[in-house]
Amino acid sequence: MVGAGVLSLPYAMSSLGWGPGVTVMIVSWIITLYTLWQMVEMHEMVPGRRFDRYHELGQYAFGDKLGLWIVVPQQLIVEVGVNIVYMVTGGQSLKKFHNLVCPNCQEIRTTFFIMIFASVHFVLSHLPNFNSISCISLAAAVMSLSYSTIAWVAAVDKGIQPDVDYSYKASTTPGVVFHFLSALGEVAFAYAGHNVVLEIQATIPSTPEKPSKIPMWRGVIVAYAVVAICYFPVAFLGYWMFGNSVDDNILITLNKPTWLVASANMFVVIHVIGSYQIYAMPVFDMIETVLVKKLNFTPSFSLRFVSRTTYVAFTMIVAISVPFFGGLLGFFGGFAFAPTTYYLPCIIWLAVYKPRRFSLSWWTNWICIVLGVLLMVLSPIGGLRSIIISAKNYKFFS
Repeated sequence: MVGAGVLSLPYAMSSLGWGPGVTVMIVSWIITLYTLWQMVEMHEMVPGRRFDRYHELGQYAFGDKLGLWIVVPQQLIVEVGVNIVYMVTGGQSLKKFHNLVCPNCQEIRTTFFIMIFASVHFVLSHLPNFNSISCISLAAAVMSLSYSTIAWVAAVDKGIQPDVDYSYKASTTPGVVFHFLSALGEVAFAYAGHNVVLEIQATIPSTPEKPSKIPMWRGVIVAYAVVAICYFPVAFLGYWMFGNSVDDNILITLNKPTWLVASANMFVVIHVIGSYQIYAMPVFDMIETVLVKKLNFTPSFSLRFVSRTTYVAFTMIVAISVPFFGGLLGFFGGFAFAPTTYYLPCIIWLAVYKPRRFSLSWWTNWICIVLGVLLMVLSPIGGLRSIIISAKNYKFFS
């Protein structure tokens, strides 16, 4: 659950301000916990059947063809978007680690660090399933908790900066508005577990006496407690210490203590290695299903090797081309994460369970849907503008 998006939360706070920022953080936590509960509940809502993929849930609610077209493109954009962002994150964190450990060494371009990070995935992408990456996932979970803690502890240790400024970073009204919209997407990006939750729940044994939703919901509660422990201190304390001078990745802002910040950046690298695979696995499954069932390729090691290697290479090339962490988070957070995380589970819930009109469940779901749609429409505008502005001063493949 705890993704690299946590590192951008102080930057998002600097664009939102104290009041809206705290409100958006808490409301997002509540809404996404609610929609995640819905997905856990709907996994086995039909006796004797399990919806092991997000699109299967959509097909049951909207019909085979329409459900596929509603869910799959959105889920695919989310998973590919996360993989691209994690390529950028891994490369930037490796570069920061190198610069801290060897400050007098020759400057190495970010491009090469992204390629080094990608080289790991050219190997790991050939592991067969979620269970085979459980050790990597465990290491990623420990790392995410570690670097999140280091981020806010190091910020507090550095103390409030003498020239700290809590006003908006942009000096013009359009700038303030667009930064605000992009920040909404950055917060949305931080809550990303919904897109693989059914695949994860599918790995849990289930019987009528002990359905999988019981242990799964316990896991979700623990995960969201950890999310709160990680996200809120990083967002609020990071912004409190640095104000609007914080970078879009707080670990880039921090430099001392050197050994601690260097360790945190390496923890980020280990974490996004595991997270990349978590989000890539469903994409591999989709690609191979299309190749075998639609294009009549014969299932083989060669097919698997070529398709997975090609996908990793694609995400690497895009990451090298647009390595703008904050802008990518704002764009993908709103455009892709808002539908699958904030309101699509609510629409499916209304379609399947049909709660009584104007009941508490009806109102709750409709409020989530309205807020989610606004987020999806508005925040990509800010994120895209941020990417365009960053691209003006960027040398391709630099």
